[in-house]
Amino acid sequence: MSDQAVLADLIGQPVIAQFPEHPFLKSDRPVLDYSRFLTRNLRLDSALGEWILGHDLSRGWSSGRIRDEVTHVSCDIDSEASLHRSLRDLRRRYMSLIAWADLCGVYAMPDSIAAVSELADSLIQMALEHLYPPHVERFGQPIGAHSGEVAKMVVLGLGKLGGGELNFSSDVDLIFCFSEPGESTGPKVLSNDEFFIRLGRRLIKVLDEPSADGFVFRIDMRLRPNGASGPLALSFDAMEHYYQTHGRDWERYAFIKARVVAGDPVSGSQLLDSLRPFVYRKYLDFSAFDSIREMKQLIDRELERKGRQDNIKLGRGGIREVEFIVQCHQLIRGGREPDLQTPKLKTALAGLRELEIISAEEQQRLYAAYVFLRDTEHRLQMYDDLQTQTLPGDEKQFELLAHSMGSATVDDFRAELGSHMDYVHDEFSRLFAVEGDGEEQGSNDFQDIWLEVVDADAAPGLLEAHGFTDPGHCFKLINGIRHGRVYQSFSRNGRDRLDRLVPASLERISATRNPDECLIRFITIIEGIGRRSAYFALLGENPLALRQLIDLIGASAWIANWISQHPVILDELLDPISNAVLTDVSQMRERIEKRLKRAGGDMELEMDLLREYKNSYLLRIAAMEIAEFIEPLEVRRGLSDLAEAILRVSAGVAESSLSPKIREQVAGIRSSLCFGIVAYGKMGSRELSYGSDLDLVFLFDADGNGANEASGNYFFGRLVQRILHYLSTATRAGVLYETDIRLRPSGRSGTMVSSLKAFADYQSRQAWTWEHQALVRARMISDSSALIESFEAIRSVILCQPRAAQEVRAEVRDMRKRMSEANCKSSETEFDLKLGDGGLVDIEFLVQYLVLAHAASVPDVVQPRTTADQLMCLAEQGILEPAEAEGLVAVYHAYLARELSLKLQEREALIPASDMREQRELVHEVWQKRVNCD
Repeated sequence: MSDQAVLADLIGQPVIAQFPEHPFLKSDRPVLDYSRFLTRNLRLDSALGEWILGHDLSRGWSSGRIRDEVTHVSCDIDSEASLHRSLRDLRRRYMSLIAWADLCGVYAMPDSIAAVSELADSLIQMALEHLYPPHVERFGQPIGAHSGEVAKMVVLGLGKLGGGELNFSSDVDLIFCFSEPGESTGPKVLSNDEFFIRLGRRLIKVLDEPSADGFVFRIDMRLRPNGASGPLALSFDAMEHYYQTHGRDWERYAFIKARVVAGDPVSGSQLLDSLRPFVYRKYLDFSAFDSIREMKQLIDRELERKGRQDNIKLGRGGIREVEFIVQCHQLIRGGREPDLQTPKLKTALAGLRELEIISAEEQQRLYAAYVFLRDTEHRLQMYDDLQTQTLPGDEKQFELLAHSMGSATVDDFRAELGSHMDYVHDEFSRLFAVEGDGEEQGSNDFQDIWLEVVDADAAPGLLEAHGFTDPGHCFKLINGIRHGRVYQSFSRNGRDRLDRLVPASLERISATRNPDECLIRFITIIEGIGRRSAYFALLGENPLALRQLIDLIGASAWIANWISQHPVILDELLDPISNAVLTDVSQMRERIEKRLKRAGGDMELEMDLLREYKNSYLLRIAAMEIAEFIEPLEVRRGLSDLAEAILRVSAGVAESSLSPKIREQVAGIRSSLCFGIVAYGKMGSRELSYGSDLDLVFLFDADGNGANEASGNYFFGRLVQRILHYLSTATRAGVLYETDIRLRPSGRSGTMVSSLKAFADYQSRQAWTWEHQALVRARMISDSSALIESFEAIRSVILCQPRAAQEVRAEVRDMRKRMSEANCKSSETEFDLKLGDGGLVDIEFLVQYLVLAHAASVPDVVQPRTTADQLMCLAEQGILEPAEAEGLVAVYHAYLARELSLKLQEREALIPASDMREQRELVHEVWQKRVNCD
């Protein structure tokens, strides 16, 4: 008999005739062959077919429809017995509708799981709403001991229900909790714990208990704190205490999908917010790899024991492996990337793609596999409403499954299923591969030394054979880690991580240019990381990160100390340094602002996030320089662009954080006030080095309006104070930048911020020659193009003033002499690269003198900012000879490169007196010829 004939027999031809265009009836799929569950329900309930066909599904799934209809039915319930029947009747009816919609193609997989999840939410809420009033009538209201208010119950859904992705015949994972301990007010007083435990038992019974009408949902409470042995309901405080004190990694995994499904949504959301730090750590948490490996191994052993390897959920390449891939990334990075804090797998995959953690192809293929597997799971469960994910052994039933999935033949279905599961398993294996075989885990010698298998007297000899020059001292250092406070304070898991990490690190350290020095730096990092073993997991799980770390600290003491102070930046090493790129100011600004959104206006968090970004980007630049992927000048431009991006963002967040009272001062005129930061020195010329401070002056323009200028002085003065607070306050993540604002008009005695007009007046009437020297490299940083143009015009006018060359030379020489006498560290054996005779400052002062002396007649010389560009411009204008300019540019670049190298070694800018003599003599010769020529 055809499907249409069977339908006519079950539903009745007159009923079918009422719905000639219904998509269920127009489908050519033999739906009833695919579902004994649906056929059985239609046969048992003569009104079911008409009820189903009465739903307009021409536009597919419609969110909220089930909830509205359940609410409507709920109004007619007048007893627990009728509640019991109505719940089961609603479940049977809607699951029949969902099965039919899914099997005939009206619902896609996302529709089906959303519909089943909404049904579960609605029925659980309906049950709770009807059970609560008689419970209160018997025991009174549960009153909070601290607030004196009625305590609220919250039902959390975890697993597929929590993610809004419930499958057709799934059980539901629930946790019961309530807002506050206390007592009930009724004639029979109960503690709030007992009140909600009893209510929870009744809720489980009404949902889970089988009857002649079936059941609603199988309830699984084993994910609650302490599992089956724990209380059935806990207060919020008890929940927080448990997870903070005893929470395990698998519970973090479970809570990724936690969601309020019934009870009080407001307090439930507050509880989940309070538990968020337990689930999502602030740092990259690679300990998730070990935890998920262990869970997967337990699943595999259980499947093997039960002979159920053909399970499409738990087996090789199954649904669980897709979930593990996605949720592992969520656990690792979710604390730092709020977009990953979602219970929905599809949304999380999109977030991973957006963050470039996975490729577009990986996102597409993983989701396609997930959809195919979930569809297969539904077909298996819709056949007879059984909770199964095991492929049928019966060939006929397998053929029905294949056809229900749209495959022409069983072989086609097997091939498509196999292709998806092979891809998933390959991705899972690649991500969760256990590193540990071969070179990356260290040679047997290092393993034996670390684990103290080898005799202490023999260990130094082994270290010497591997290139350590002071093996006795190095062995003491290694032994000091193992018996030190860090290792001894760890749990078993933490020690295991170090037991894997240290031998692998020693292997890599032994291959560096100076293993002894590199070992000392490595120990500095171990001690800096301290008890935060997740960083050890990061390095242990990522051989590339470990290899790059050892190479970097082998080359730079500065990097070693920088990482030890800021271990959060280790995640910069997860990708190959060869893939790293420098980004421009606008890109950096966009990325920083996106990060700051998670702070929600929390100033301390904003400052930490700014510092974390800066620290990470600094490491990226240093790593690229050491690997020789960028030139020293690119390093300095990168460091300058980083500082500019942070300045721009800091100005924005600082203004947002000002109090309403301060903002009132410029209410109505803020849009007419332009604000900018003048960058002087190396920041102005985009030649910053590691650890450079920033020479800044803050200006605003009030369009010549005196009243606006007065308001602007007050407002922008407070703003500048807030900006400097953002930049220079020491937090746990360090200081952003040390700042120097002594170049502002009138120096230390001047105001924090000046109007553009006051700045122009000061520069033209009161500024000293050295202040005009500083203006040679100054540039404006502002979002206002008009302000930048105005500043450039003022700067040009000031620099192009007629000056007597002899007077300028005398003042420049005098300033140079005073700087040298006060700070130069040159000696008979060492040369001060910056302040020594023929050093960096001589080149910079030479350029500044020539610009000031000639700008009146040759205005073009004021346009460049970098010292090299200024030198070449001076040559183009005939002020310097081309050979002089080219020679000075080469020397200047060589000096800057040497200075950067010394910074990375944490050494002062001092070189042996015999070094770079030719360069110094060239600079000295030009200085004598051009400046010291009176």
